[in-house]
Amino acid sequence: MRVDLFDFELPPELIAQHPVRPRDAARLLVVRQAALEDRHVRDLPQLLRPGDLLVFNNTRVIPARLIGRRGAARIEVTLHQPVRGAEDARQSRWRAFARPARRCRVGDLLSFGPDLEAEVLAKGEGGEITLAFRCAPEVLLERLEASGQMPLPPYIKRPPEGDAKDRADYQTMFALRPGAVAAPTAALHFTPRLMTALEQAGIGHAFVTLHVGAGTFLPVKVEDTEAHRMHAEWYEVPPDTAARINGARAAGARIVAVGTTVLRTLESVADPDGLVRPAAGETRLFIMPGYRFRLVALLLTNFHLPRSTLFMLVAAFAGLERTKAAYAHAIVRGYRFYSYGDACLLERADDLEAQRQSATACQRRMWT
Repeated sequence: MRVDLFDFELPPELIAQHPVRPRDAARLLVVRQAALEDRHVRDLPQLLRPGDLLVFNNTRVIPARLIGRRGAARIEVTLHQPVRGAEDARQSRWRAFARPARRCRVGDLLSFGPDLEAEVLAKGEGGEITLAFRCAPEVLLERLEASGQMPLPPYIKRPPEGDAKDRADYQTMFALRPGAVAAPTAALHFTPRLMTALEQAGIGHAFVTLHVGAGTFLPVKVEDTEAHRMHAEWYEVPPDTAARINGARAAGARIVAVGTTVLRTLESVADPDGLVRPAAGETRLFIMPGYRFRLVALLLTNFHLPRSTLFMLVAAFAGLERTKAAYAHAIVRGYRFYSYGDACLLERADDLEAQRQSATACQRRMWT
């Protein structure tokens, strides 16, 4: 499909720079098959049905942005993906984006503080480098907590030293398993008060893990989606979550994915009939219009960047034209966009619309 089909103009003033408080006061655009409705996230207990199951991502964002030196030269590094399969008790390897990358040479030693150093093992395209930190993985996480900054996306503007509030603001209330370098932003809207209200309404919840990579924010730079190579992200679906999902579906309840990361995880592990089994691994699943969803009935997600794989996923879920109409409505009504912005709750496109889309677009699952 042509990537320009997923483009739109967004006024810069609608890009949220800070979250609303309390978090569940964020606005919520309900995107139904026949109508749009302006609500708030705190209204979810009235918008869902008893028995519905919310699935959250319990990944935890690590402070992956580091300011260091190569000799006298200042280097900024943002870790974005661990190098799996290269485990060593004495070091941790990560792929990272460096600025300026031209100052980094293979073999250089970068210093990020008295107890945090890394050797440049390789250089790639687009400012990417591979680093070997001189400490074990669990020690590296501790030192990042002490020395690193939260890896906010580039459209959120901060002073060079960062903003201490982002340590809490850019973390969901469910954050448990460290490894993400970007937040699963749909879950940022949830509060203990809202979770209590959902429980009282008979709405359950379960957890998966997907360590979100920095590639989730990157726009697709090719002209046709066929030429785009999806980034890999590590996930895990534990046995209790698989059992809860299968039980809810067997009882006729709906599965609600809280965020695109959860949707990609569940669609990566579901069989053709929607049965979920415990699993762990990496996914490169690329979802675009024409894709046939296996089990997720509702998607709660923030508003995404134009020409991004996340906007393509939403268009696949709700229908491209309906998604464009929803975004146009949100822009006119002044909704706040992107990571710290507002949210939408989307119904999955019905079978007739899915058939129409598959007749005009590529229907595929991209695993390569």
